[in-house]
Amino acid sequence: MIFREVEDRDLIAQARRGGVDAYNLLVSRWEKRIYNYLLKLAGNREDALDLCQDTFLKAYQNLGKLDDAGRFAPWLFRIAHNQAYSLLRKPKPDSGETPEFETAARGGRPFPIEMTLAVTAALDRLTADQREAVVLKIYQGFKFEEMAEVLGCPVSTVKSRLYTALDLLKETLAPIKTG
Repeated sequence: MIFREVEDRDLIAQARRGGVDAYNLLVSRWEKRIYNYLLKLAGNREDALDLCQDTFLKAYQNLGKLDDAGRFAPWLFRIAHNQAYSLLRKPKPDSGETPEFETAARGGRPFPIEMTLAVTAALDRLTADQREAVVLKIYQGFKFEEMAEVLGCPVSTVKSRLYTALDLLKETLAPIKTG
């Protein structure tokens, strides 16, 4: 068992007994990961910050419903997932086309910021389900079983979404041969 997981269990137990400081410590441990996850889903900082606050408030209100404190991470990410999809279901004005990125004139290799922008643009071209599978696996390091728990679907569906998304990303991000 991972040491941090044991500490999280203790903090959850204290928070369930009304220990606000224990819950605040849990928030400080998880807020960066949850925020980054929500930023990838929502696409902008303001929405990600709002969703992050809503996620931790909802988690606090429902901490008594968490059956297994060892499953805190997938449970928390599931709440974040639900919060994000509630926001995404609301109609938004169309933001237009995704910009195309050209590689720098350094032997055809992009600058690091250009690569980051290209990856972000490529992720934006995926379906929401595919993008979320990539974010959970690649950026958050979840196992397939945990991803299935967060997404509320079978492991086979998670794998299908992820592998399809990775194939699409590989096509989109394949280096362009220059002259």
